[in-house]
Amino acid sequence: MIGWRHLERPLPYDGSQLSAQWALRHLGLLGDSVVSFVGPCRVLGTSLVDLEDAQAGREIRSASMLHFLVEHFDRDLERAVLRQRLLLALVRDVMEELRPGLGLVRRGDDLYQRERKLSVSVATVSPVSTLIHAGLNVDPTGAPVAAVGLAEWGLEPAPVAAAVARAYIAELEGIARARCKVRGVN
Repeated sequence: MIGWRHLERPLPYDGSQLSAQWALRHLGLLGDSVVSFVGPCRVLGTSLVDLEDAQAGREIRSASMLHFLVEHFDRDLERAVLRQRLLLALVRDVMEELRPGLGLVRRGDDLYQRERKLSVSVATVSPVSTLIHAGLNVDPTGAPVAAVGLAEWGLEPAPVAAAVARAYIAELEGIARARCKVRGVN
């Protein structure tokens, strides 16, 4: 069972939220979880988890993002990256359901509308879990790259968050069911 909570109050994201048991410490969510919230984003060099970005002196900025913090209590980083990409594929599906014809494409672990970037995301491992952060621009003002946001499409973050969280949880539950219902072969 995966717990989900959407925070109603804005919360700035600076990278420190991507930490083991953040959902338990701040929201009482024990175990695997998805937390969503809206807030500005500013992640500077030493807080970047992506070492290529950190070494290149990049930073992540946006006036407002819809953030997803995902935690699973296993330590398989490859599985976390696969889950990260699944999450982004599901975001793309939800966006296309809400606004058909957006033309979003996934390139690796990010989403683009033509050359404008909608998302940032990263997966990492902690001593007790794997962690994913995915952020969708709401208002991309201040982004260091050409970017697009939900507000431009007239989409409110809370319903998008709910649709994405439901889709992600349903997909993982479906995977668990599929794994349990098949017969092994020799």
